Amino acid sequence: MQTIVVVTRASDWPDSMPDVRVITARAYLSDPEWTGTRRVKVFNLCRSYKYQSYGYYVSLLAEARGHKVLPRVMTLRDLRTPAIVRSAGDELASQIHSSLKTITSDKFELSIYFGKNLAKRHDRLASALFRLFPAPLLRASFVTTKAGEWILRDVNAIPTSAIPDHHRDFAVGAARDYFTKRQRSERKAVPSRFDLAILYNPDDPTSPSTDRAIRRFEKAAESVGIACERIGRGDYGRLAEFDALFIRETTAVNHHTYRFSRRAAAEGLIVIDDPQSILRCTNKVYLAELLTRHNIPTPRTGILHKDNLQQVLADIGLPIILKQPDSSSSQGVHKADTVDEAQSLSKLLFETSDLLIAQEFMPTDYDWRIGILDGLPLYASRYFMAKKHWQIVKWGTGAKPQRFGAWETIAIEDAPKKCVSLALKAAAPIGNGFYGVDLKQVKGKWYVIEVNDNPSVEDGVEDLILDDELYQRVMDVFLKRIEARKDGKAAK
Repeated sequence: MQTIVVVTRASDWPDSMPDVRVITARAYLSDPEWTGTRRVKVFNLCRSYKYQSYGYYVSLLAEARGHKVLPRVMTLRDLRTPAIVRSAGDELASQIHSSLKTITSDKFELSIYFGKNLAKRHDRLASALFRLFPAPLLRASFVTTKAGEWILRDVNAIPTSAIPDHHRDFAVGAARDYFTKRQRSERKAVPSRFDLAILYNPDDPTSPSTDRAIRRFEKAAESVGIACERIGRGDYGRLAEFDALFIRETTAVNHHTYRFSRRAAAEGLIVIDDPQSILRCTNKVYLAELLTRHNIPTPRTGILHKDNLQQVLADIGLPIILKQPDSSSSQGVHKADTVDEAQSLSKLLFETSDLLIAQEFMPTDYDWRIGILDGLPLYASRYFMAKKHWQIVKWGTGAKPQRFGAWETIAIEDAPKKCVSLALKAAAPIGNGFYGVDLKQVKGKWYVIEVNDNPSVEDGVEDLILDDELYQRVMDVFLKRIEARKDGKAAK
């Protein structure tokens, strides 16, 4: 991939870096050479990024041409949004404190050149801000509160003309190191047409995929020309570097996974799962209403508030299941066998939500899950209840599971046809993402328990029947959608 640095005047940046070409903004905007070239990385170092300036148009047209550009127009917009800057300051609070704790003044400015600062002790903070606001040259301002705590006041993308003379050699060196590191990485990588970010936290006890499963996704992606990179919550600002995002962390709306999904979708990336799917699946109140509206059979369900417990108990009966709206992986789901238990459990759960889901308890030996991708069934698994427990996972103290039930995966064609067809019907109102539909069969009738975004794919479990083909099908969907997006078409 060709790398270019775009400047307002040719003298603004030294043209002495190997494999990096320096051109003027006028040349980039008007020379036909750049309108038809595709695989280009653009580092916009123009003197101004103001609306409708040369710098603004360089970033804008780079995106239109399909070039990878820093900074993107969205990054420039984020830098001007106080709420986003404030949120970044909150997220980096501990790093800010660690980096600035020895400074005695009440104000401080941090110059960030390609993720680095002159003072080595500030490198971690500089790198973190660069990942959140990926612009080659940044300046962050910090102030102290009355309590003596450092807070981030603002961050700005600065032009080359704003680099102090005594910083210039360092800034050029930081750029040289950055370009050299990226070129070395790209030479080692398998040649690819597209780039996929996999959001994954190996320390998440409820992670939907094992490390080995992630490796198999990566291998399948490489086979169709998609290069993969695992990213974490600190890589929010890097999303523009990729063509697609695959979320393999447990999702929630009030969580970085949802922020990543929204940002990626806004940047034009193909996202699985998309923010709409996360919104619809992770809130059980919404999901209950949606399934009812589409005539999907479910256990008797009621929306519980602080004043209707007795009515809901009369309608549903005991035992009763009480769910936090954002429950997942069997957490936040409780069974009450008596009125007293229902009262005490609901009181506890109302501390975090004004509404709860109350659902009829349907005891079964196992739950069915039908994995669905792009509107088609992918796998069929049965998860058995944990020993001496009514759920498939028995949670211990803290955030770690105590024990799991057994499991069994069968071929889709061998799964009950009514089960599969009902799962497809339940997933359709959510979207065309990647879903796991949980169902029970009681007295010959099928019921949908819930629809989950971001379903489990663990090596040796859900892939037992399809093996490598399961991973290949997922990456084929990514490839189809990325190609359709690049061609300006909607993926079908």
